Amino acid sequence: MCPQAAAGGGRRRAASRGAYNVCRLLSRRAHGFYARDAGVAHRINLGLLRKMICQESTKFKNVWTTHSASPIAYERGRIYLDNYQCCISSVAREPRILYQKPKCSKSEKIEDALLLECPLGEMLPSPSDYKPSLIVLTVQNWLLRLSADSGEILEKIYLAGSCCKFRYLSWDTPQEVMVVKSAQNKLPAAARQAGIQQSVLFYLAVFQVLPLSFIGMLEINKKIFGNSVTDVAVSNGILIVMYSTGLVRLYNFQAICEQFMEQPFDLGHEFNWNGQVGIVGKYPFGLPCNIKITDTPPLLFEASSLENAFQIGGYPWHYIITPNKKKHKGVFHICSLKDNAL
Repeated sequence: MCPQAAAGGGRRRAASRGAYNVCRLLSRRAHGFYARDAGVAHRINLGLLRKMICQESTKFKNVWTTHSASPIAYERGRIYLDNYQCCISSVAREPRILYQKPKCSKSEKIEDALLLECPLGEMLPSPSDYKPSLIVLTVQNWLLRLSADSGEILEKIYLAGSCCKFRYLSWDTPQEVMVVKSAQNKLPAAARQAGIQQSVLFYLAVFQVLPLSFIGMLEINKKIFGNSVTDVAVSNGILIVMYSTGLVRLYNFQAICEQFMEQPFDLGHEFNWNGQVGIVGKYPFGLPCNIKITDTPPLLFEASSLENAFQIGGYPWHYIITPNKKKHKGVFHICSLKDNAL
């Protein structure tokens, strides 16, 4: 989101999301803002739609109602119920069920999901790759690619054993590069009382999509990035590290991969890694942690903001922060990225 991208109310809503904003860094303005770019036309169209919907003469009728004890997800004309077990198409005049999967066990519970769509102008290895599919992450560290129309499993990748629990899916580059992030590693209370130190805070596994290919896995270690790290994200080739103090630091993720990659691996191929022999992406070995950051990478940029709220965009580039004090909540500073001028 950029300074020109929304009215004041939109800024207030977006900025209040805190660290979530940082995860969307650059996602809408990877190449800056231009007067005749697609974003301008999109905003004009949304403005016209809003006027039609909000005018007093517009009448609405209830065509369909549903209820769910679990969160309801929506993605590109598909409504997902019961933790992605039920998929309903909302494109037709009345929503209809595309598929209903049997109730799954707790070990098969889906933690997160992303919709994949066919890239344009590329030859893909399988006919199923040309149709939309849903990437889901299960509680047992399985990454599954499902048919978006039938729920059929098209691919299965095992991520890792009990060393970490993967919980989140996000885009580095939409529909091109996907990031799987673990929950923050925390030692049991007994281990902490015994003086055992936990240095690895997060794991990140990165994939090229359609066809799915493994780029690499890396650790976020507090010995490298500091003790007060609270969260990390990857967006448009930028590694974003967030701190409990409100500090946000940006690093070149592509340069990190190139500098610290120990050995590339391909899904489905045999590997011998640190004394383990297995197949990449298969149970019980999963994926090797083949990107080892041994020194602090060069810092691209840092800013301090309340609740890690940070947005960047515009042309020339600017960023938006909230001064890092509770009394300034709801106050936004727009600064030049070139010289930090307010």
